[in-house]
Amino acid sequence: MIPDRIIEAGTLRSDGTCTEVEVRIPWYRAVPGSCIDEASLVVDGVRAEPESVRWTMNGRTFALGELRERTDDWWFPLDSAVLSGDIPLDHPEDEHEVTVELKLYIPYIVTDHGVLRIEEHDTKTMKAAQR
Repeated sequence: MIPDRIIEAGTLRSDGTCTEVEVRIPWYRAVPGSCIDEASLVVDGVRAEPESVRWTMNGRTFALGELRERTDDWWFPLDSAVLSGDIPLDHPEDEHEVTVELKLYIPYIVTDHGVLRIEEHDTKTMKAAQR
């Protein structure tokens, strides 16, 4: 719904091994963490391995599989989450193409096929700051 605003401009950070970016919800209402079905991070064509991907919101960090149980942690439209994964950046001062893909369930919209699931992605080019 709001795919061009998923990645927050200028938020790419790396410590050389782990890379992260701030993301915004592509929906106009809050959803609990349990509704974040999938998230992926790709930098310069390199996709973070799913087991290395972490999601940080409300000051807490989760593996993606742990979010399925988080009905009490909500992602709000005005709050950024941090999506991170093991992607090495050799030259953080260069421009990097960052792609984030998100798949979310919208629990309060039920269709003939079940709960609405949206799939959105965003790509931005930016330099990385030191993490």
